[in-house]
Amino acid sequence: MGEPDNAATELRFHRTFAAPRELVFTCMTDPDHLTHFWGPAGTSAPREHIRVDARPGGVFETVMVNDADGGEYATRAVYDEVRPPELLAWTEAHSGMRVRAEFIELGPESTEVRIHQTHVPEAMRSLDVQAGFQSSLDRFDAYVTGLHRGGRTGTR
Repeated sequence: MGEPDNAATELRFHRTFAAPRELVFTCMTDPDHLTHFWGPAGTSAPREHIRVDARPGGVFETVMVNDADGGEYATRAVYDEVRPPELLAWTEAHSGMRVRAEFIELGPESTEVRIHQTHVPEAMRSLDVQAGFQSSLDRFDAYVTGLHRGGRTGTR
């Protein structure tokens, strides 16, 4: 029997943000920022339910709350690799999915983020879930762009 088709269990996303790479990276590793955009549209991530220890072996934990019905969705991951401000890689404990996010400086005020997910569970490969993930990138884009244009580069 042959190996499974890895391409069928992988997803790739990319987005360009109008903000410096250091700020984009910081927003992805600081709970005070993450609380403003983590999760798809229609969810929130209360600050008290976000834990980030951005170092290899450190833990990343969040609880997303469905704004309509209060349902909670917990995520726990362990960082495999952290290289500020260029790379975050982690493995989700509950699914085994691996995520690699590269932060590429396109200029002093422009950053491309390339996200490569491997070992993606079938339920997370649906078009609806992918659309939800895209909406979380939309939220992130609005937040980091507003933060940068407003001149606030610290935590809120």
